[in-house]
Amino acid sequence: MDTIFAPATARGKAGISVLRLSGPEAHHAVAALCKGVPPVQRASLRKLTWMDVQIDEALVVVFDPGHSFTGEAMAELHLHGSTAVVAATLRALSAQPGLRLAEAGEFTRRALENGRLDLAQVEGLADLIDSETEAQRRQALRVLSGAVGQRAELWRGQLIRAAALLEATIDFVDEDVPVDVLPEVSGLVAGLLAELKLEADGVIIAERLREGFEVAIIGAPNVGKSTLLNCLAGREAAITSEFAGTTRDVIEVRMELAGLPVILLDTAGLRESSDAVENIGIERAIARAELADLRVFLTLDGEVPPGCAPVPGDLIVCGKADLSGTNNKTLSVSGKTGVGIPQLLEQISSKLGAQIAGSSTLTRERHRAAALDAISALELAQVEIATGAGRTELMAENLRRAIRSLDVLVGRIGVENLLDEIFFSFCIGK
Repeated sequence: MDTIFAPATARGKAGISVLRLSGPEAHHAVAALCKGVPPVQRASLRKLTWMDVQIDEALVVVFDPGHSFTGEAMAELHLHGSTAVVAATLRALSAQPGLRLAEAGEFTRRALENGRLDLAQVEGLADLIDSETEAQRRQALRVLSGAVGQRAELWRGQLIRAAALLEATIDFVDEDVPVDVLPEVSGLVAGLLAELKLEADGVIIAERLREGFEVAIIGAPNVGKSTLLNCLAGREAAITSEFAGTTRDVIEVRMELAGLPVILLDTAGLRESSDAVENIGIERAIARAELADLRVFLTLDGEVPPGCAPVPGDLIVCGKADLSGTNNKTLSVSGKTGVGIPQLLEQISSKLGAQIAGSSTLTRERHRAAALDAISALELAQVEIATGAGRTELMAENLRRAIRSLDVLVGRIGVENLLDEIFFSFCIGK
């Protein structure tokens, strides 16, 4: 396998730039630059020299196979963050035989191939790098730490147990094996179905944590929606004027609210209009609001405009509190003076926080698809179980299909695991 190298930090000037090497020649490549291999897993300050010319004085760390991110021999060069220093070091590494520049994501791919990470952890690592809010960081770190793999292993273990019971009745009928295994198998399948359905339902909320919760501000024209959006965003994101119908399209503003990623949507004012262009904006506003995770209805008189009715969980807020004063029954806000804005933000974060309680360990549509496939297989197994012991082979095949569906999350499961469970449980072959 080739030894690969690449910068691990962003391009451009910085205090430090890190180069990483991974593969069988990693230690030799570092030795060629440092005139010797530094102590393993200890940082040491070394002069980097190539062709009798000193490149830099850098902090060098080397890792033995099995003790690195990729699972291979690895090394890191912590250089001064000069573009010239980085370029010279890359040239020196390129000149050594057996070394090449890494492809995009190749270090992480090797970590996956060498069993250092499972596929879900790879996705968690990508999410952690992309995280912008505290909630995104926590969710990504949970996945990176192996939470998905741990749950999948627990589910697989229960499926293996159920499959082992059925396989024992099929293949070892002459051995000392319990005959009526269906009650235990039925219980395992029912419990797994309940867990998997709960996890599959929670993926939508977990995806929202990754991509952002949409909060739509809707109402009649000229009630202060754009002014409110600008106040919440802290900048002039939308055009405001005293003329009704200024906003024609949906305006998006990303922000962090109580650690949550939020996309605020300013929409066209809802009203009956003879203006064809304005009607297009109104249709877009209604369509986007219906898909939003939370809607803030802004009103001046407590009346909700036609076309979009509030549902439980939506917020109804009185606007332009600087002109109309505050309302004791309904939260009043002013985008101009900031009156009621802290209370509005608190209510929005509270509503979204309540939704997070329904999120699952699974975080991606790929995870959800695998869970739904496993659910389908287990539901078919339940049908076969209900018919009695005469369809044991079909029950076992559906359990195997469920296991294969879960394999896409963390890896493969071999026949040895199934046989080991049978031998352990029933002492077959003694």
